[in-house]
Amino acid sequence: MVRHPLAPEQIEAGRRLGAALRSARAGRSPVEVALAAEISPETLRKIETGRLPTPAFGTVVRLSEVLGVPLSELARVWRTDPAALSQAS
Repeated sequence: MVRHPLAPEQIEAGRRLGAALRSARAGRSPVEVALAAEISPETLRKIETGRLPTPAFGTVVRLSEVLGVPLSELARVWRTDPAALSQAS
């Protein structure tokens, strides 16, 4: 399977998602959150820093549950059109 490069909009959406997850994590340690979500701490670090801009859907669902952030909120953050974020709020 050939993996096509991500578009700049997808990369930016991944950065927004990572920032939202990092913010939702608040004072909890990355290791605590990662283990609760059944992912590696390195995977969480990559997501939060934007180095993994397209995490698996199941990973996002588990992080949503662990952090208490509605999946719909994370989907809104993921949108590639930043204007949609301000309109949805």
